[in-house]
Amino acid sequence: MGTTTPPRTLAEALRARGDESLAGLLRARPDLLNPVPNDITQLATRAGTRASVVRALEHLDRFALQTAEALAVAPDPAPYDALLSLLTGDGLDDGEQRDDVGAAITAALPGALTTLREQALVWGEDDRLRLVRTARELLAPSPQHPSPTGLGPTVAEATAGMSPGRLQEILVAAGLPATHDPVSAVAALSALFTDRTRMAELLDTAPVEALSVLDRLVWGPPYGEVTPNPTPPVKWLRDRGLLLPVSTRTVVLPREAALHLRAGRAHRVPEPVPPAVAAAAERDPQAVDRVAAGQAFTALSTVEELLKLWDGGGPTILRAGGLSVRELKRAATALDVSEPIAAFWIELAYGAGLLASDGETDERYAPTPASDEWLDLAAEDRWTHLATAWLAATRTPGLVGGQDAKGRALSALGPELDRSAAPDVRRRVLTLFAELPPGTAPEAETLLRRLRWERPLRGSAPTAEGSDLRSRLALWTLNEAELLGITGRGALSAQARALLDEGEETAAALLSPLLPEPLDHVLLQADLTAVAPGPLERPLADMLSVLADVESKGGATVYRFTPGSVRRALDAGQAASDLHAFLAAHSRTPVPQPLSYLIDDVARRHGHLRIGAASAYVRCDDEAVLNEILADRRSTGLRLRRLAPTVLASQADPGSLLEALRDMGYAPAAESAEGDVLITRAGARRTPPRTPPVPVPEGPPVPDDTLLGAAVRAIRAGDTAATVARKEPTEGPASTTPSGALPRTTPAETLATVQAAAMTGSTVWIGYVNADGAASQRVIAPVRVEGGFVTAYDHTADEVRTYPLHRITGVAELAEEGER
Repeated sequence: MGTTTPPRTLAEALRARGDESLAGLLRARPDLLNPVPNDITQLATRAGTRASVVRALEHLDRFALQTAEALAVAPDPAPYDALLSLLTGDGLDDGEQRDDVGAAITAALPGALTTLREQALVWGEDDRLRLVRTARELLAPSPQHPSPTGLGPTVAEATAGMSPGRLQEILVAAGLPATHDPVSAVAALSALFTDRTRMAELLDTAPVEALSVLDRLVWGPPYGEVTPNPTPPVKWLRDRGLLLPVSTRTVVLPREAALHLRAGRAHRVPEPVPPAVAAAAERDPQAVDRVAAGQAFTALSTVEELLKLWDGGGPTILRAGGLSVRELKRAATALDVSEPIAAFWIELAYGAGLLASDGETDERYAPTPASDEWLDLAAEDRWTHLATAWLAATRTPGLVGGQDAKGRALSALGPELDRSAAPDVRRRVLTLFAELPPGTAPEAETLLRRLRWERPLRGSAPTAEGSDLRSRLALWTLNEAELLGITGRGALSAQARALLDEGEETAAALLSPLLPEPLDHVLLQADLTAVAPGPLERPLADMLSVLADVESKGGATVYRFTPGSVRRALDAGQAASDLHAFLAAHSRTPVPQPLSYLIDDVARRHGHLRIGAASAYVRCDDEAVLNEILADRRSTGLRLRRLAPTVLASQADPGSLLEALRDMGYAPAAESAEGDVLITRAGARRTPPRTPPVPVPEGPPVPDDTLLGAAVRAIRAGDTAATVARKEPTEGPASTTPSGALPRTTPAETLATVQAAAMTGSTVWIGYVNADGAASQRVIAPVRVEGGFVTAYDHTADEVRTYPLHRITGVAELAEEGER
């Protein structure tokens, strides 16, 4: 095909492209690569399949989609000027189409066509633009699927099958000369509807009510229902062909008439320019960064508290998977947040690989070994880890509490929360944030309008959760970004900009100076409380959380010491002297006397009673204490009996006996079979090593440049093998090869031909069947033939390969340049 010959098919148009253009097509539509097409023809066929075309249309912006929709109702093929006219109108609409909009359409149309051509949805030169047939079928009007433009079928399509007599009646009523030729009648009626002057004269004679009917149909849908005895205005329109019958009760406004009423426009509101994202407020960028850093620190504290909450083994997993409503409420209460926000923190920790199922028979959620490594990181590195996991996660906590397509409730950590569009929407929302000046908070409605313009089909697709899932994802992104410290006071922080553009290290470096330094001290008070005036170093915070209970949070955390909290520290293996030393070392104020007395009093009684297994027993050197327990009515349910002056036995298990005596006001300690005190340490339960949940991809992954280059070379080589000119067979039926089929020759002819090609260094065309039975055509240059194998340079694969001769179906010589 010469360079000036216009392409006749999509395959020819693709074959004329350069390698970079083909790679761009495969990058934009990666589904075409699975598997790699054998040649250009197969690539074109695959690019025209319904599933692939639907996926490509879903990734078009609104104006590119409007351009494709206009081509779907334009003549096939359509010249560029006709397409431009459908988008801008004919300029005779009394000023409705502003000049600036027309200029914007004129400027944007070449770019939209370039996008459609790059994605193989449109092919042909500007004077013969063709929309891929499948796309035309998807976007063209039909009674079952009205066109997105609101236009109906053409006069020729609507009158197909109409009797010649009825066509003559319409011509006469419209003031046209009658003709017995249906083709001429249809052409005359179409010419009337496309003639501005004659059409205006016809409508001037129409009743006012008839014009009202047309006004209701002109922008779609173009179909209407009629009764067997229509009203006079409808009858007037039907008699003149302005309404054509589709069925006995349905009529349609033909496309040519609608375009006249629309002043030639295919769309009511063309949108060639993306809507701008308006600023809702402008704030001090440094204040934004500080607020975002403060929220980032709160996010870290919340996730750490969640891990601590489930440290000894979290809630059980529902049979269908996920967290029960009761457990979600319990976690929300413990974290002092609402249930939707608690679901976000739980899903964030799960997506970051910090929480997982322990895999036991009584399956529970628990922190993973990776959570300990995460806790050892610096605060800024912990934040970048969470933020990066959030950006890539397809799990959508905003769905928690809703229902799936079958009406089942969606639970936190459940199996139905993945939405493959979530990462793309999050990234796009934050990118739009980043395009604004630092410190600028965007207006949410304009942000959503921009997202709808960029992906109109995906934004309007109905889902189980309702329509416009992308808008809901965007709103959730705004809320989650503020919770996580990506944004501050509605504007993107500098550390988040760095995370998007430069990576985690730069973001952590920007965040680090804004985070408060952890403290190594508290302030002890005489009312048995301790005040932490800021974040504490991890060892201090861990020990204090065992020794005291958190009473209040905020800018400063207040801890309260109680007999139960002190006993908890003693149970964990601490001695009274250890606690005194700890408090003295980490308090900026003297240790209050009441706190010292509390520790000594609890320690004096701690372990005085010993609990073991009999089922359970109690032993104590003080017989009076055991007598007191036996006399207490609250011990009746324990079924205690004296085994010795210092030993009581019980039918209850050791754990229940331990808790019961503690509830009675005693401070028993558990002991082992050897009589040693058992030390119980919090936070000992961990899951086996777990990997974070893998995001669910949205379609095939985008191939890298190496894969694209290899794929293009393979397609080119396969196309060469499929289209290369071959010599006509000269003799013998065994050597005949139908066009497009594998060559067929006898084994002797195959051996002789490849031996001759190896001696002369020429190239031949072979048919080959591999071990899996897959047949292919290949162009090879034989180098050596021996032992039943031929070693050759394979032009199809662009490498040297060895082929068994018995798998070669046949061989043919390539035609010389002059024979092609």
